[in-house]
Amino acid sequence: MAFMLDIAVAAEPRTVTPRRIDAVVHASFAVLLVASGARYAIRHSLEENVPVLVLVLAASALYALMALIPAGHAARRACGTAVLAAWAALVILAPSFAWCSLPLFFVFRAVFRGSGGPSGTPSRWAAHSAAAVLAVSTAVGLFRLSGWSDLAMLLGPLAAGALLTLVSERLEEDAREQARLAASLSGARAELAETQRRAGAAEERARVSREIHDTVTQGLASSLLLLEAAQRAEDDGAVALRATVAEATGLLRESLADTRALVHDLAAPGLDSAQLPEALARAAARYVDAPRIHVSGEPRDVPAEVRHALLRVVASASANVQRHAGPTQVTLSVGFLPGAVTVDVHDSGRGFDPAGVPAPSAAGGYGLRAMRQRVEQLGGTFSVESAPGEGTVVAAEIPTSRATEGA
Repeated sequence: MAFMLDIAVAAEPRTVTPRRIDAVVHASFAVLLVASGARYAIRHSLEENVPVLVLVLAASALYALMALIPAGHAARRACGTAVLAAWAALVILAPSFAWCSLPLFFVFRAVFRGSGGPSGTPSRWAAHSAAAVLAVSTAVGLFRLSGWSDLAMLLGPLAAGALLTLVSERLEEDAREQARLAASLSGARAELAETQRRAGAAEERARVSREIHDTVTQGLASSLLLLEAAQRAEDDGAVALRATVAEATGLLRESLADTRALVHDLAAPGLDSAQLPEALARAAARYVDAPRIHVSGEPRDVPAEVRHALLRVVASASANVQRHAGPTQVTLSVGFLPGAVTVDVHDSGRGFDPAGVPAPSAAGGYGLRAMRQRVEQLGGTFSVESAPGEGTVVAAEIPTSRATEGA
């Protein structure tokens, strides 16, 4: 049997368990019952003890039966009602057993739990009625013991019953509110975890999208341009045709290598022991002929994520030059500042209006957005300056401090 004493559970939820509370309540009742019975037997004759003994045995048997019935069962409440009636008669007849009313108060609150109350909570009227019967019978017994003259004997049990009822109600209400808040907090945590999972998945999809765009898509697009040029140059001679096809084949091989690297932890080409300016020049040379490079500041190693982002920016910008700028000269400017590194990709091609760039679609348009996202995710700045007929400058600056690297 589990008498759920909400007062102690609410006060010490981590150290006091319902099973331990049950043991304390039952032990208290047994000790007080034996002590009260011994006290009564010593002070009264055998003839007077018989009726009281019968009531004690009846109340004890009903108490034991009530303890064996599962909580919430209708028979348990019926048995509790019988215990209450027997005990009321006993305490009026033999006030020596009045002390046993204290553990019985908590027992009856547990017994009448769920008897008509909402959501399994104790029925307020059933619990209050049981407490009232217990308090009144105890008060009558003690008042009778005083010869019907001591008002303290009459009013004391009534006041104690009212006080215990009010305190118990308040603590039980607090316990229910804490349970509700805990359930709400648990739901909020689950919702937050789901939101973070979705955000992480969306971020990962965006990252993979950028990697594919800056490797496979760029390489395949450049190869397609070369093959189309080879198709147009078919009448110009076999030598030019073979050279163009060979260049397209080389780009396709590089795209295949990039794809394999992307599958293997999205490793980036050029993240080797080469200096950053040399690696950037190689990345640009894949798409444009003879890019020029200017370096300012003292070249140094930069964090891997910064190096990777700059390589992708240069590769993507060079691929855009190949597809859109027309015949042009590309110049890379690499600057090593005290806490950052800058890269400008300048071409003297036909240029465009940055405000008129179409939104990304299945036909393309992801390059500039992917470059901007890479740079800004590392705390850097990205800009594009261009106008029709005036060329284009793609500029990126990324911090290299330890704080940014840790972030």
